[in-house]
Amino acid sequence: MSAIALSCIALVCIAGGVLLGIILRNILPERHLSSDAKDVVRLGTGLIGTIAALVLGLLIGSAKSSYDLQSTEIKQMTANIVLLDHFLAQYGPETGVVRNLMRRGVVVLADRMWRENGSEVAKTAPFEASAANDAVYTKLQELSPQNESQRSLQARAIQTSTDIAQTRLLLFTQTDNSIPMPFLVVLIFWLTIIFASFSLFARPNAIVVGSLFIFGVSAAGAIYLILELGQPFAGIMQISSAPLRNALAPIASVSPVVSQ
Repeated sequence: MSAIALSCIALVCIAGGVLLGIILRNILPERHLSSDAKDVVRLGTGLIGTIAALVLGLLIGSAKSSYDLQSTEIKQMTANIVLLDHFLAQYGPETGVVRNLMRRGVVVLADRMWRENGSEVAKTAPFEASAANDAVYTKLQELSPQNESQRSLQARAIQTSTDIAQTRLLLFTQTDNSIPMPFLVVLIFWLTIIFASFSLFARPNAIVVGSLFIFGVSAAGAIYLILELGQPFAGIMQISSAPLRNALAPIASVSPVVSQ
């Protein structure tokens, strides 16, 4: 289920809690709404509210850290791809086939990564190596260096290719960072109780109802933010694939590499 759908469900539950509080206020005898009852409910609500606030804060922090980590891994992969192409350009014109394979493979890689991480069905599929990227690695192994400089460049290119593959596998293992559904249900239940207690002891008027609506939207917005950050390859906050797709210019447009 999408982040917006789950956050809307949370908002509906919170609104239901507010409505439940208003109904209970109207049907309960006055003795059940005494000052002692108010104190007990407020203490209990304060406890649950503190727990919910801590949980929301920790979840937002965790989701943001996970989002930043995957964004950094994408940037690292992009940098390694550019570096690999640089090594191959320095190696010599005989790497032209490999470099062309890389350019086709990068587009395939980006399409596959964003599809795997953005689709619930694809997340459950086992990992399969890309034929294009396997071909690049095979071609690197088949290079026949003629001097020490080329041998060094080949070794560095193979190591960089391995680093790219490792980052790719790390991203694959991080495809499912969503909140467990039972955890989310409990969190929404806590928020529903809290908002029900708000309307239980407050006489409904425009200010009260308007304030509760704003508070409810804010709480649902926090849940939406957590869920959205948990899926960095989909939704409105997804990591852009443009830097990865555009990392390598066509070989005809690549300027000659000057040896340092």
